[in-house]
Amino acid sequence: MPKIRFILSELPNPALEETAIIERLKSFYNRLQDKRQNEEGLSEEERAARSEFWHHQANEFPKALDTRIRRWAHNIRRNHLKEVEPTRLSKEDRAMLEGCREGAEVFGLRSAHHIDEIAASLHAEFPWISEATTHVWRSLHHNLAGGMPGARFAPILLDGPPGIGKSAWARRLAQLLGTPDMIVDATGENASFGFVGSQRGWSNAGPGRLISLMLMRQVANPLVIIDEIEKSGSVMSDKGQSFSLPNALLPLLEEMTACRWTCPYFQNQFDMSFINWVFTSNSLRGLPEPLLSRIRVFSVPSPSQAQINELVLREASKRKLTSSITAAITTALAEAFEAGHQINVRTVKRMLDLGSDQQNRPVLH
Repeated sequence: MPKIRFILSELPNPALEETAIIERLKSFYNRLQDKRQNEEGLSEEERAARSEFWHHQANEFPKALDTRIRRWAHNIRRNHLKEVEPTRLSKEDRAMLEGCREGAEVFGLRSAHHIDEIAASLHAEFPWISEATTHVWRSLHHNLAGGMPGARFAPILLDGPPGIGKSAWARRLAQLLGTPDMIVDATGENASFGFVGSQRGWSNAGPGRLISLMLMRQVANPLVIIDEIEKSGSVMSDKGQSFSLPNALLPLLEEMTACRWTCPYFQNQFDMSFINWVFTSNSLRGLPEPLLSRIRVFSVPSPSQAQINELVLREASKRKLTSSITAAITTALAEAFEAGHQINVRTVKRMLDLGSDQQNRPVLH
Protein backbone atom coordinates (compact mmCIF):
# COMPACT_ATOMS: atom_id res chain seq x y z
CA MET A 1 0.00 0.00 0.00
CA PRO A 2 1.25 3.53 -0.74
CA LYS A 3 2.08 5.93 2.05
CA ILE A 4 1.40 9.62 2.45
CA ARG A 5 3.04 12.14 4.73
CA PHE A 6 0.62 12.06 7.66
CA ILE A 7 2.39 14.05 10.40
CA LEU A 8 3.19 17.45 8.89
CA SER A 9 5.04 19.02 11.83
CA GLU A 10 8.65 18.12 12.53
CA LEU A 11 9.08 15.48 15.22
CA PRO A 12 11.93 15.29 17.74
CA ASN A 13 14.88 13.33 16.38
CA PRO A 14 15.46 10.09 18.35
CA ALA A 15 19.19 10.45 17.66
CA LEU A 16 19.10 13.63 19.76
CA GLU A 17 17.79 11.99 22.92
CA GLU A 18 20.04 12.82 25.90
CA THR A 19 21.14 9.21 26.43
CA ALA A 20 22.08 8.84 22.77
CA ILE A 21 24.03 12.11 22.80
CA ILE A 22 25.90 11.11 25.99
CA GLU A 23 26.85 7.77 24.50
CA ARG A 24 28.17 9.39 21.31
CA LEU A 25 30.15 12.05 23.20
CA LYS A 26 31.82 9.47 25.43
CA SER A 27 32.57 7.24 22.47
CA PHE A 28 34.06 10.18 20.59
CA TYR A 29 36.17 11.13 23.62
CA ASN A 30 37.60 7.62 23.91
CA ARG A 31 38.38 7.45 20.18
CA LEU A 32 40.10 10.83 20.39
CA GLN A 33 42.29 9.70 23.29
CA ASP A 34 43.12 6.44 21.53
CA LYS A 35 44.29 8.48 18.58
CA ARG A 36 46.43 10.70 20.83
CA GLN A 37 47.89 7.69 22.60
CA ASN A 38 48.92 6.11 19.30
CA GLU A 39 50.45 9.32 17.97
CA GLU A 40 53.75 8.71 16.22
CA GLY A 41 57.00 9.84 17.82
CA LEU A 42 55.98 9.21 21.44
CA SER A 43 58.25 7.35 23.80
CA GLU A 44 56.94 4.34 25.72
CA GLU A 45 56.89 6.38 28.95
CA GLU A 46 54.85 9.19 27.35
CA ARG A 47 52.51 6.67 25.70
CA ALA A 48 51.90 4.91 29.04
CA ALA A 49 51.36 8.20 30.83
CA ARG A 50 48.84 9.35 28.25
CA SER A 51 47.04 6.02 28.38
CA GLU A 52 46.68 6.21 32.15
CA PHE A 53 45.68 9.88 32.15
CA TRP A 54 43.34 10.06 29.16
CA HIS A 55 41.72 6.72 28.51
CA HIS A 56 38.65 5.80 30.55
CA GLN A 57 36.02 3.19 30.03
CA ALA A 58 32.41 4.38 29.85
CA ASN A 59 31.78 3.55 33.50
CA GLU A 60 35.14 4.95 34.66
CA PHE A 61 34.81 8.54 33.46
CA PRO A 62 35.95 11.15 35.97
CA LYS A 63 33.01 12.71 37.70
CA ALA A 64 33.79 16.22 36.49
CA LEU A 65 34.06 15.07 32.86
CA ASP A 66 30.88 13.00 33.14
CA THR A 67 29.04 16.03 34.53
CA ARG A 68 30.23 18.23 31.66
CA ILE A 69 29.16 15.68 29.04
CA ARG A 70 25.70 15.33 30.58
CA ARG A 71 25.33 19.12 30.69
CA TRP A 72 26.28 19.37 27.01
CA ALA A 73 23.80 16.62 26.11
CA HIS A 74 21.02 18.35 28.04
CA ASN A 75 21.66 21.67 26.29
CA ILE A 76 21.81 20.06 22.85
CA ARG A 77 18.51 18.24 23.48
CA ARG A 78 16.83 21.38 24.83
CA ASN A 79 17.90 23.48 21.84
CA HIS A 80 16.66 20.78 19.46
CA LEU A 81 13.24 20.67 21.11
CA LYS A 82 12.95 24.44 20.72
CA GLU A 83 13.15 23.96 16.96
CA VAL A 84 10.42 21.34 16.71
CA GLU A 85 6.86 21.05 18.00
CA PRO A 86 5.50 20.04 20.36
CA THR A 87 8.04 20.33 23.19
CA ARG A 88 5.94 19.09 26.10
CA LEU A 89 4.98 15.60 25.01
CA SER A 90 5.66 12.66 27.26
CA LYS A 91 7.66 9.66 26.09
CA GLU A 92 4.40 7.73 25.67
CA ASP A 93 2.97 10.47 23.44
CA ARG A 94 6.11 10.59 21.33
CA ALA A 95 6.00 6.82 20.98
CA MET A 96 2.45 7.09 19.56
CA LEU A 97 3.68 9.51 16.89
CA GLU A 98 6.85 7.59 16.11
CA GLY A 99 5.04 4.85 14.15
CA CYS A 100 3.90 7.39 11.54
CA ARG A 101 7.19 9.27 11.29
CA GLU A 102 7.73 7.84 7.81
CA GLY A 103 4.08 8.29 6.79
CA ALA A 104 0.77 6.44 7.04
CA GLU A 105 -0.65 3.87 4.65
CA VAL A 106 -3.67 4.51 2.45
CA PHE A 107 -5.88 1.63 1.40
CA GLY A 108 -6.25 1.86 -2.35
CA LEU A 109 -8.24 0.40 -5.20
CA ARG A 110 -6.88 -2.45 -7.28
CA SER A 111 -8.67 -1.58 -10.52
CA ALA A 112 -11.85 -0.19 -12.07
CA HIS A 113 -13.23 -3.72 -11.90
CA HIS A 114 -12.63 -3.75 -8.15
CA ILE A 115 -14.75 -0.59 -7.82
CA ASP A 116 -17.53 -2.17 -9.91
CA GLU A 117 -17.49 -5.25 -7.67
CA ILE A 118 -17.86 -3.07 -4.55
CA ALA A 119 -20.83 -1.21 -6.03
CA ALA A 120 -22.45 -4.44 -7.26
CA SER A 121 -22.24 -6.00 -3.81
CA LEU A 122 -23.76 -2.94 -2.15
CA HIS A 123 -26.54 -2.72 -4.73
CA ALA A 124 -27.39 -6.39 -4.22
CA GLU A 125 -27.44 -6.19 -0.42
CA PHE A 126 -28.91 -2.69 0.02
CA PRO A 127 -30.93 -1.86 -3.11
CA TRP A 128 -32.91 0.85 -1.28
CA ILE A 129 -29.65 2.79 -0.68
CA SER A 130 -28.72 2.69 -4.35
CA GLU A 131 -28.38 6.47 -4.73
CA ALA A 132 -25.58 6.66 -2.16
CA THR A 133 -23.94 3.55 -3.62
CA THR A 134 -23.91 5.13 -7.08
CA HIS A 135 -22.36 8.31 -5.67
CA VAL A 136 -19.53 6.36 -4.01
CA TRP A 137 -19.02 4.30 -7.18
CA ARG A 138 -18.62 7.44 -9.30
CA SER A 139 -16.30 9.10 -6.77
CA LEU A 140 -14.00 6.07 -6.58
CA HIS A 141 -13.80 5.86 -10.39
CA HIS A 142 -13.00 9.57 -10.55
CA ASN A 143 -10.16 9.19 -8.02
CA LEU A 144 -8.75 6.15 -9.78
CA ALA A 145 -8.82 7.87 -13.18
CA GLY A 146 -7.11 10.93 -11.71
CA GLY A 147 -4.33 8.87 -10.15
CA MET A 148 -5.23 10.00 -6.63
CA PRO A 149 -3.84 7.74 -3.87
CA GLY A 150 -6.25 5.77 -1.74
CA ALA A 151 -9.97 5.02 -1.82
CA ARG A 152 -11.66 8.34 -1.13
CA PHE A 153 -15.11 9.93 -1.49
CA ALA A 154 -16.73 13.14 -0.24
CA PRO A 155 -18.60 13.05 3.11
CA ILE A 156 -22.16 11.73 2.86
CA LEU A 157 -25.21 11.70 5.12
CA LEU A 158 -27.81 8.93 4.95
CA ASP A 159 -31.08 10.37 6.24
CA GLY A 160 -34.05 8.10 6.78
CA PRO A 161 -36.20 6.16 9.25
CA PRO A 162 -34.47 4.14 11.98
CA GLY A 163 -33.63 0.50 11.46
CA ILE A 164 -33.32 0.49 7.67
CA GLY A 165 -29.64 -0.52 7.49
CA LYS A 166 -27.89 2.83 7.07
CA SER A 167 -25.07 1.96 9.48
CA ALA A 168 -24.91 -1.60 8.14
CA TRP A 169 -24.41 -0.19 4.63
CA ALA A 170 -21.49 1.94 5.88
CA ARG A 171 -19.86 -0.96 7.72
CA ARG A 172 -20.22 -3.16 4.64
CA LEU A 173 -18.63 -0.44 2.50
CA ALA A 174 -15.63 -0.30 4.84
CA GLN A 175 -15.34 -4.08 4.67
CA LEU A 176 -15.42 -4.06 0.85
CA LEU A 177 -12.86 -1.26 0.67
CA GLY A 178 -10.64 -3.07 3.17
CA THR A 179 -10.20 0.02 5.36
CA PRO A 180 -10.46 0.15 9.16
CA ASP A 181 -13.72 1.67 10.36
CA MET A 182 -14.80 3.57 13.46
CA ILE A 183 -18.39 3.82 14.62
CA VAL A 184 -19.29 6.83 16.76
CA ASP A 185 -22.67 7.03 18.47
CA ALA A 186 -23.36 10.76 18.41
CA THR A 187 -25.85 10.43 21.26
CA GLY A 188 -22.94 9.46 23.50
CA GLU A 189 -20.57 12.15 22.19
CA ASN A 190 -22.15 15.27 23.66
CA ALA A 191 -18.86 17.09 23.35
CA SER A 192 -15.96 16.91 20.96
CA PHE A 193 -13.36 15.89 23.56
CA GLY A 194 -13.69 12.14 23.21
CA PHE A 195 -13.59 12.23 19.42
CA VAL A 196 -11.02 14.88 18.47
CA GLY A 197 -9.23 15.19 21.83
CA SER A 198 -8.83 17.96 24.39
CA GLN A 199 -6.18 20.62 24.74
CA ARG A 200 -3.14 20.03 26.88
CA GLY A 201 -3.46 21.59 30.30
CA TRP A 202 -6.93 20.24 30.97
CA SER A 203 -7.17 17.78 33.84
CA ASN A 204 -8.52 15.08 31.51
CA ALA A 205 -6.43 16.03 28.48
CA GLY A 206 -5.80 13.25 25.99
CA PRO A 207 -5.80 12.42 22.27
CA GLY A 208 -9.17 11.78 20.65
CA ARG A 209 -10.46 8.42 19.45
CA LEU A 210 -9.97 9.37 15.80
CA ILE A 211 -6.29 10.32 15.89
CA SER A 212 -5.57 7.43 18.28
CA LEU A 213 -7.05 4.94 15.79
CA MET A 214 -5.06 6.38 12.89
CA LEU A 215 -1.79 6.42 14.82
CA MET A 216 -2.32 2.92 16.20
CA ARG A 217 -3.26 1.40 12.82
CA GLN A 218 -0.91 3.74 10.90
CA VAL A 219 -3.66 4.31 8.33
CA ALA A 220 -4.60 7.67 6.81
CA ASN A 221 -7.97 6.77 5.26
CA PRO A 222 -10.22 4.95 7.74
CA LEU A 223 -13.99 5.07 7.26
CA VAL A 224 -15.67 6.96 10.10
CA ILE A 225 -19.36 6.36 10.75
CA ILE A 226 -21.17 8.98 12.85
CA ASP A 227 -24.53 7.52 13.91
CA GLU A 228 -27.55 9.75 14.59
CA ILE A 229 -25.62 12.99 14.23
CA GLU A 230 -28.78 15.04 14.82
CA LYS A 231 -28.89 13.82 18.44
CA SER A 232 -25.44 15.09 19.40
CA GLY A 233 -25.52 17.77 22.06
CA SER A 234 -23.03 20.34 23.29
CA VAL A 235 -21.24 21.14 26.52
CA MET A 236 -20.84 24.67 27.87
CA SER A 237 -17.63 25.54 29.73
CA ASP A 238 -17.35 27.80 32.76
CA LYS A 239 -16.20 30.59 30.43
CA GLY A 240 -19.24 30.26 28.20
CA GLN A 241 -17.54 28.34 25.39
CA SER A 242 -19.63 25.73 23.59
CA PHE A 243 -18.06 22.39 22.66
CA SER A 244 -20.10 20.29 20.26
CA LEU A 245 -19.34 17.39 17.96
CA PRO A 246 -20.70 19.09 14.78
CA ASN A 247 -18.52 22.16 15.37
CA ALA A 248 -15.44 20.03 15.96
CA LEU A 249 -16.08 18.17 12.71
CA LEU A 250 -16.26 21.24 10.47
CA PRO A 251 -12.50 21.62 9.81
CA LEU A 252 -12.18 17.88 9.24
CA LEU A 253 -14.86 17.86 6.53
CA GLU A 254 -13.32 20.64 4.42
CA GLU A 255 -10.34 19.43 2.40
CA MET A 256 -8.47 22.74 2.61
CA THR A 257 -8.48 22.65 6.42
CA ALA A 258 -8.41 18.87 6.84
CA CYS A 259 -5.10 18.58 5.00
CA ARG A 260 -3.44 20.66 7.76
CA TRP A 261 -5.55 19.87 10.82
CA THR A 262 -4.00 20.70 14.19
CA CYS A 263 -4.67 18.15 16.92
CA PRO A 264 -5.61 19.99 20.15
CA TYR A 265 -3.71 17.46 22.26
CA PHE A 266 -0.54 16.74 20.28
CA GLN A 267 -0.36 20.32 18.91
CA ASN A 268 0.89 18.76 15.71
CA GLN A 269 -0.48 19.15 12.20
CA PHE A 270 -1.86 16.07 10.47
CA ASP A 271 -3.19 15.36 6.98
CA MET A 272 -6.75 14.19 7.69
CA SER A 273 -8.05 14.80 4.16
CA PHE A 274 -8.04 11.09 3.24
CA ILE A 275 -10.66 10.10 5.84
CA ASN A 276 -13.97 8.81 4.46
CA TRP A 277 -17.05 10.02 6.34
CA VAL A 278 -20.54 8.50 6.52
CA PHE A 279 -23.16 10.17 8.71
CA THR A 280 -26.58 8.80 9.52
CA SER A 281 -29.65 10.59 10.81
CA ASN A 282 -33.36 10.03 11.33
CA SER A 283 -34.12 13.70 10.68
CA LEU A 284 -32.29 16.76 9.38
CA ARG A 285 -34.03 18.96 11.90
CA GLY A 286 -31.58 20.65 14.25
CA LEU A 287 -28.48 19.99 12.16
CA PRO A 288 -26.41 23.19 11.72
CA GLU A 289 -26.20 24.62 8.22
CA PRO A 290 -22.36 24.78 8.20
CA LEU A 291 -22.31 21.01 8.73
CA LEU A 292 -24.91 20.27 6.05
CA SER A 293 -23.07 22.48 3.56
CA ARG A 294 -20.04 20.18 3.80
CA ILE A 295 -21.95 16.90 3.38
CA ARG A 296 -23.82 15.29 0.48
CA VAL A 297 -27.25 14.34 1.85
CA PHE A 298 -29.12 11.27 0.59
CA SER A 299 -32.72 10.56 1.58
CA VAL A 300 -32.99 6.83 2.19
CA PRO A 301 -36.48 5.29 1.93
CA SER A 302 -37.71 2.26 3.82
CA PRO A 303 -37.18 -0.96 1.85
CA SER A 304 -40.13 -2.18 -0.19
CA GLN A 305 -41.88 -5.50 0.40
CA ALA A 306 -40.04 -7.05 -2.56
CA GLN A 307 -36.69 -5.85 -1.21
CA ILE A 308 -37.53 -7.19 2.25
CA ASN A 309 -38.38 -10.58 0.75
CA GLU A 310 -35.06 -10.65 -1.13
CA LEU A 311 -33.26 -9.83 2.12
CA VAL A 312 -35.06 -12.65 3.95
CA LEU A 313 -34.22 -15.20 1.27
CA ARG A 314 -30.57 -14.13 1.13
CA GLU A 315 -30.10 -14.18 4.91
CA ALA A 316 -32.04 -17.43 5.29
CA SER A 317 -29.70 -19.06 2.79
CA LYS A 318 -26.65 -17.82 4.71
CA ARG A 319 -28.07 -19.17 7.96
CA LYS A 320 -29.16 -22.43 6.25
CA LEU A 321 -32.73 -22.10 7.49
CA THR A 322 -35.24 -24.70 6.38
CA SER A 323 -37.80 -23.85 3.71
CA SER A 324 -40.65 -24.11 6.21
CA ILE A 325 -39.11 -21.55 8.59
CA THR A 326 -38.25 -19.25 5.69
CA ALA A 327 -41.83 -19.51 4.37
CA ALA A 328 -43.22 -18.75 7.84
CA ILE A 329 -41.11 -15.57 8.05
CA THR A 330 -42.09 -14.32 4.58
CA THR A 331 -45.78 -15.05 5.27
CA ALA A 332 -45.70 -13.16 8.56
CA LEU A 333 -44.00 -10.20 6.87
CA ALA A 334 -46.53 -10.20 4.01
CA GLU A 335 -49.39 -10.07 6.51
CA ALA A 336 -47.70 -7.19 8.32
CA PHE A 337 -47.33 -5.25 5.07
CA GLU A 338 -51.00 -5.87 4.22
CA ALA A 339 -52.00 -4.58 7.64
CA GLY A 340 -50.16 -1.33 6.90
CA HIS A 341 -47.26 -1.86 9.30
CA GLN A 342 -43.87 -0.34 8.50
CA ILE A 343 -41.29 -3.12 8.35
CA ASN A 344 -37.59 -2.31 8.68
CA VAL A 345 -34.37 -4.28 8.50
CA ARG A 346 -34.08 -4.46 12.27
CA THR A 347 -37.43 -6.26 12.47
CA VAL A 348 -36.37 -8.71 9.76
CA LYS A 349 -33.13 -9.51 11.59
CA ARG A 350 -35.04 -10.23 14.79
CA MET A 351 -37.37 -12.61 12.96
CA LEU A 352 -34.42 -14.37 11.35
CA ASP A 353 -32.75 -14.72 14.76
CA LEU A 354 -35.94 -16.27 16.14
CA GLY A 355 -36.04 -18.64 13.16
CA SER A 356 -32.43 -19.68 13.78
CA ASP A 357 -33.18 -20.27 17.47
CA GLN A 358 -36.22 -22.33 16.58
CA GLN A 359 -34.29 -24.47 14.11
CA ASN A 360 -31.26 -24.99 16.36
CA ARG A 361 -33.02 -25.66 19.65
CA PRO A 362 -32.21 -29.07 21.16
CA VAL A 363 -34.61 -31.95 20.65
CA LEU A 364 -36.43 -32.95 23.83
CA HIS A 365 -36.80 -36.68 24.54
